[in-house]
Amino acid sequence: MIIQSFLRWAETAKTSERARAANALGRAWLHSDMSADEREAALMAMTWLLDDPSPKVRLALAESIADAQDVPRTLVLPLAHDQPQIASQVIARSPVLSDVDLVDLAGRGDSVTRVLIASRFVVSQPLCAAIAEVGADAEIETLLDNPGAIVGRNTLRRIAERFSDHPHIREMLLEREELPSDSRHLLAVGVSESLCASELIRQVVGERRLDRIKREACDTATVVLAGGATAEDMPDFVEHLRRDGRLTPAFLMQALCMGRLDFFAMSVANLSGMAERRVRSIITDGRFHAVRALFESAGLAREISEVFVDATMLWRKAEGINQGLFGGLADRLISGFRQAGRTDGQASELIDMVERLHITEYRQSARAYASFLALEAA
Repeated sequence: MIIQSFLRWAETAKTSERARAANALGRAWLHSDMSADEREAALMAMTWLLDDPSPKVRLALAESIADAQDVPRTLVLPLAHDQPQIASQVIARSPVLSDVDLVDLAGRGDSVTRVLIASRFVVSQPLCAAIAEVGADAEIETLLDNPGAIVGRNTLRRIAERFSDHPHIREMLLEREELPSDSRHLLAVGVSESLCASELIRQVVGERRLDRIKREACDTATVVLAGGATAEDMPDFVEHLRRDGRLTPAFLMQALCMGRLDFFAMSVANLSGMAERRVRSIITDGRFHAVRALFESAGLAREISEVFVDATMLWRKAEGINQGLFGGLADRLISGFRQAGRTDGQASELIDMVERLHITEYRQSARAYASFLALEAA
């Protein structure tokens, strides 16, 4: 009888009165002690209010039930597809909406809808993946900024692929420890390309010199990333570099000289098709001809492969990867090549690259040493 009276009253009541009544009805259904018949009648009344011509009434109803877990989907779903102001209450808060519902809403809705979904208290991993596929920068920023969003590694990788040229998203991604190494490299390349795209920098440095600086800086950054890559990341990282055409002889030589043996062995294994364990065994213990054959199976020409063999043998004498460039490997490699009077074109270019890197590293070491002395004297 009470519900019947409510329905008759609502037909002539003002909008503000109906809105207050809708909110009260929703709260009463959730929190009051009602009999089964009364609850069913109240539910019918709320369902009837979904067709109220005033958005204020529907908004008041949505606000009253948005946070409840036991609200029927027959109420929640229509409200989630209502006008944006009304739908936002349910989309952002309702625990009734499943991942399937939210993925559908993300696909059908606009940017505001996806921002609301990305800002929910908990955003599941599949839902994060769906937003990463279709979301614009605002939705992605919201997702990455939400501590309740369970963003998986593959989702981070996809975001990096789509937004490598977006400075803020790039920064947010790089702050995440779980970001895969291949994605971290992709973002580093994005930073480099953004800098090189600057007209001022191109005019000051010059086209040819800038291209060389960019290439060598990217190689150095990649080798540094390789040193921090986990065993889990390493195969994907190497495959990413191979597909991107970055496993060049110059880059591989830099990795070897800097002592990134795990990365170097994985790269040679990827290029040669041999098992990584077998590659590592040949690099650490194989004779000259076996090592040369290994490098040539990875696609290195004979004149270059011999330089790699020389570097490998010098690395062994240096007793481990911790020697790096400053352990004398680069010095001995360069001096040995010069003393032999070799003028091989590609090999000579490779040695020139090692020498440039050696000089750069040495100058950086000198700067760091000078800064340390200045601090000590202060």
